[in-house]
Amino acid sequence: AGLGELISLTASKYLAGPFIIKMTGPLLRIVGDRNPSNVKIAIIQTLGLILTKGGPALRAFVPQFQTTFVKALSDPSRQVRAEAINALSLLMPLSTRLDPLIKELVAGSLGKGPSAATETAGAVAVQTATLEALAVVIKHGGGKAKLPISIPSALDAGKEMLFHEDDGVREAAAKVIGAACALLGKDVASDAIQELIIDSTSDASTDEKHGKVCCSHRILASKVGREIDDDLFSAMSKLVKRSMKDENSTVREAACVAVGAVIGSASDTSSCVSDVESTILRCMDSKETMEVHRALARGFCIAARMKPGMFISEDCLSLMDGALKLAMSGVQRVQHSF
Repeated sequence: AGLGELISLTASKYLAGPFIIKMTGPLLRIVGDRNPSNVKIAIIQTLGLILTKGGPALRAFVPQFQTTFVKALSDPSRQVRAEAINALSLLMPLSTRLDPLIKELVAGSLGKGPSAATETAGAVAVQTATLEALAVVIKHGGGKAKLPISIPSALDAGKEMLFHEDDGVREAAAKVIGAACALLGKDVASDAIQELIIDSTSDASTDEKHGKVCCSHRILASKVGREIDDDLFSAMSKLVKRSMKDENSTVREAACVAVGAVIGSASDTSSCVSDVESTILRCMDSKETMEVHRALARGFCIAARMKPGMFISEDCLSLMDGALKLAMSGVQRVQHSF
């Protein structure tokens, strides 16, 4: 941690060349030792800082970085896994051989990797982390993949895990689908929407409802979201609106986040806001759970990022009134969210 602080305070020009290379080797060697999780976290964070500061000088270390971070995805500590995912995103500008990495992450996300023999609870956590990492790799480096099968294989893995019994796996799978569709284009995204969201049973289970809402969110929030045909967009909008009234709180929370992507990707913002306004205001009711309120705040943030300035228009006055009331509510975590 001390080394990381020194690196963060040092200008990049003083770390260039042999100096930063001498620090990198020892850190890569000891991160795999039997260290406690807090030590591993500090080492991976420091390696992330080195990647940020070192740049092209570290290109020769890319295979070692990659092996280290992928191995950390199966660590028992959740925070170690989270740091490894973040570090992989920082590695992408330097990585050139993405296909083997994507193949390895796809296998791990389907439970076919080296950690597949771990206990059930641990295996689910590793699958979730691996899917999250796969989504990050595709988002930040997927354009470098050379084999035509790489991104479609990731999309297939996301589809396979979208209706998993664990909600974390479903959310991570949806991220993979969104990232893959952004690279593969409108036609593939439309086919995925048709297959995963439209062509399904009306009496879907809670897992299926949640998976569909998460998938809608990620596809609409991606760069192909605004290119989706009106009929498919309408179907996803209705799904999200219906799910915001679902009896299951996990489904409602996911839908409250997804509604931001619906508004943000709508071709006619005014009409879309008018359509979902009453449902959103219902979710802002004081009787609703704190988790739903916080999810709605996340949804508003997504909409604001996709369409900056939309909430200062007259169409959104009632939504802003509701957000202001929640910002002054007695629950501190809801206050901070809004």
